[in-house]
Amino acid sequence: MRRVLVTGGAGFIGANFVRYWSERHPDDHVVVLDALTYAGNRENLAGLESHDAFRFVHGDIGDQPLVESLIKEDGLDTIVHFAAESHVDRSIHEPDAFIQTNVSGTHTLLKVAREAWLDSDSAPGDHLFHHVSTDEVYGTLGRDDPAFTEKTAYAPNSPYAASKAASDHLVRAYHHTYGLNVTTSNCSNNYGPYQFPEKLIPLMIVNALNGKVLPVYGDGSNIRDWLYVEDHCRGIELVIDKGKKGETYNIGGDNEYANIDIVSTICSALDKLFVTQPELAKVFPDAPAVKGDRTDTLITFVKDRLGHDWRYAIDATRSSDTLGYSPQEDFNSGLTRTIDWMIEHETWWRAVMDGSYRDWLETNYD
Repeated sequence: MRRVLVTGGAGFIGANFVRYWSERHPDDHVVVLDALTYAGNRENLAGLESHDAFRFVHGDIGDQPLVESLIKEDGLDTIVHFAAESHVDRSIHEPDAFIQTNVSGTHTLLKVAREAWLDSDSAPGDHLFHHVSTDEVYGTLGRDDPAFTEKTAYAPNSPYAASKAASDHLVRAYHHTYGLNVTTSNCSNNYGPYQFPEKLIPLMIVNALNGKVLPVYGDGSNIRDWLYVEDHCRGIELVIDKGKKGETYNIGGDNEYANIDIVSTICSALDKLFVTQPELAKVFPDAPAVKGDRTDTLITFVKDRLGHDWRYAIDATRSSDTLGYSPQEDFNSGLTRTIDWMIEHETWWRAVMDGSYRDWLETNYD
């Protein structure tokens, strides 16, 4: 039985992981630490707080005394570190918060883990600090370049990516210098339930249902590898259970698509959905399909993001060969599940978006 601290566990990927882990490891004690910034939402964990083995703590990973007390009081032996500022556009305009959380916050966790697990007389017999990172630390790819592997040199191009690269290096350093048991996973673009609508897929779904503009950066040719969030959680579980200490594992979806193709696919899926479920017209009266229009008429090309990486692609061969990882969802099945979830949870995404932020989101997404 593990005693697990999940940082950022009320955010998109973190909450999905907590749900996934709690279902598959019901005997484990799980503590969620989350600062509940704009993208963190305690409702993402609804239904879990009644479990005796679950505890939620509202707090910052940079609060060293708090983290120290959690590890000591709950006897924690595993940290799964999701907490991060992750919106690229925000990092371009407000980089300080990314350095504070992603670099300094990660270092605080590492310091506390080292003291509790290596320097304490009451240290657990085994421990693990698992760090969740991103493919953006590797930079950008050309059309014919091979996908990122664990040996790809780091070349971050945004303040967000640079802050995550720095945190990756700190985690590695604490293993090689102090002997802390660590693993790191670098993932491709996630999508699925509970994703805050600042990201491409949920934003396009929300805007389309509301009859709002669908902003596409540049000419829409930028390519990403898309990973359904539950497949990501499955990959992290494999790294925790089978990964070699001190090593990095890439977790990808093997689903490369240009942004414009993603948006067009969403539009087509919604058009078909309004035909097969005519009752949706009463719920989303501003959707183009209600008026007999195609959803893709909302697509609007906007000024490209500064320093916009052209292509990301993850080669997950090592994770597949050594851990037995393989994504269970292809893009069509994952997108169908995501659209269905967004429609069924309209009250959730309307509640997490305030008016001023909704206006900003109409022309900005990650």
